[in-house]
Amino acid sequence: MPVNVPNFLTWLRIIAIPLLVVLFYLPDTWVRAHDKNLYGCVLFTAAAITDWLDGYLARRLNQMSAFGAFLDPVADKLIVAAALIILVELGRVPAFIAVIIIGREITISALREWMAKLGQAKSVAVNFLGKIKTVAQLVAIPMLLYHDRIEPWFDPAHVGTWLIYLAAGLTILSMAYYLKLAGPHAFGGGGRA
Repeated sequence: MPVNVPNFLTWLRIIAIPLLVVLFYLPDTWVRAHDKNLYGCVLFTAAAITDWLDGYLARRLNQMSAFGAFLDPVADKLIVAAALIILVELGRVPAFIAVIIIGREITISALREWMAKLGQAKSVAVNFLGKIKTVAQLVAIPMLLYHDRIEPWFDPAHVGTWLIYLAAGLTILSMAYYLKLAGPHAFGGGGRA
């Protein structure tokens, strides 16, 4: 495993996952509910920033590696899944939204692996619709984690709810798009039993 700054940032994102989960399970006598929301929002936002930063640094410092290319999307999907599960438990996101988003990530990850084995990885590379979906969910989740109204006029829970529904809609559209691209390779490619 190559040790470099981009991979270190990715590992920090993975370490943030249990911290985020534990934070919301601490008793309110240890950490007030408002503070849990604030710290959870900050932790997730910092993780989202490292997602952008590690990719930028990997390209800028020419420190791209096969291990980093594998670990980075895994870290992204894990922290989003963990945050969504927390939000479902807190009653801030309906379970079906979490199932749509997490299910899509698993499906597309498997699809990309399969297409790579067929030598067609570029046909299911990240597209603009997928990027918009990611932005919507990376803005929605911290708002839903924060949840508390910012007086006098901003309600993160309300805006975050609209954005997470938008992200779920874009999730379905982008999954349909990727499946359509993979369609011509679906027949005759076979699979493992």
